[in-house]
Amino acid sequence: MKVDVIIIGSGAAGMMCALQAGQRGRSVVLIDHAKKLAEKIRISGGGRCNFTNLNTRPENFISDNPNFCRSALSRYTPQDFIALLQKHSITFHEKTLGQLFCDDESEAIIGMLRRECDEAGVKRFMSCEIEAIKHTPYVGEAGLGKKAKFYVSTSRGEFEAVSLVIATGGLSIPKTGATPYGYHVAEQFNVPITKLRAGLVPLTFAPDDWKPYSELTGVSFDAVVTTGKHSFRENVLVTHRGLSGPAILQASSYWQHGTPLHINMLPDADMFEVLSEQKTSKKQLANFLTQWFAKSFADVWCTQLTARTQVANLPLNQYNDKQRKMIADVLHDWQVMPSGTMGYAKAEVTCGGIDTRALSSKTMECNDVPGLYFIGEVVDVTGWLGGYNFQWAWASGYAAGQAV
Repeated sequence: MKVDVIIIGSGAAGMMCALQAGQRGRSVVLIDHAKKLAEKIRISGGGRCNFTNLNTRPENFISDNPNFCRSALSRYTPQDFIALLQKHSITFHEKTLGQLFCDDESEAIIGMLRRECDEAGVKRFMSCEIEAIKHTPYVGEAGLGKKAKFYVSTSRGEFEAVSLVIATGGLSIPKTGATPYGYHVAEQFNVPITKLRAGLVPLTFAPDDWKPYSELTGVSFDAVVTTGKHSFRENVLVTHRGLSGPAILQASSYWQHGTPLHINMLPDADMFEVLSEQKTSKKQLANFLTQWFAKSFADVWCTQLTARTQVANLPLNQYNDKQRKMIADVLHDWQVMPSGTMGYAKAEVTCGGIDTRALSSKTMECNDVPGLYFIGEVVDVTGWLGGYNFQWAWASGYAAGQAV
């Protein structure tokens, strides 16, 4: 089959690229090894798809080349995607921090993208395995002469096109069908790849270090989590192996192995002042802390405080100012040392990917391989938690779809 554009990967970025190219009159085939469209959309946001964030700006993205995402994000904004939803009468609501979710199930988004692709004449080949990609480069000077061609051999036949778009995603959540295929294509064409690692992922601790907390699974509290120069305020969740919750997931994308996390457990209070006001109270410290934390957590935390600082869990009237200061300091800067992460199986995104210095920020086309494009999660652009990664999928897919 001879077409203008072959897109490998039928997720968020791939379908956005396909519908945009199809609407421009390009003949497009969308190929995916999976049986179902867009499994990551289907499971995201607890099944309601956190499809964008109203606060989207370049600073919400991580990349070795941080300015790369500016062009695409400015040309396809959250308001543009909202307009597409409204065209299809899909209702949505805002949760905290600008996050937008479908009122109904995320299938509404998948159905919308499917209909847009169908109306644009996009042909889909699902459960289609790629066997080989071959390429004949441009012939002639200054882009004149015979155009480049890409030949894709699959379990469903042979395809030929002048544009090949890789929208295969990263390594995160392999149960949705994630594979390293996009990176293999990059290697085939000598396109550089930055270091890959799990992002937006729960953090783990050495079993002996975490043993006192391991029975507190499900306990959560509001906190500010800091790693390096980056701080995030949201919930922290205790798990049997470590810490999770939105604040931890956000920090995980920046966390470097061998460095501690700094957790301000009570960011809205001056705890030295609070404890000083309790000089006559006979209430024990752990019991006093239950106004902010679950009793089980307060008990364990105070036991660990004693082990770390020799400040015992005493009635508040038995502490001196030095001890109150020590307790307050640890509450405002609880330092913990993760041993690692839960890995790609529990990660929401892959940090790193196709080196953006090898791509055009306007079109997502490879600088040294005309006609080859990379979009979405496979690229070294990783968003924060809260709809930012979908916005990058829409924006990068749009950018390529306007160029192929």
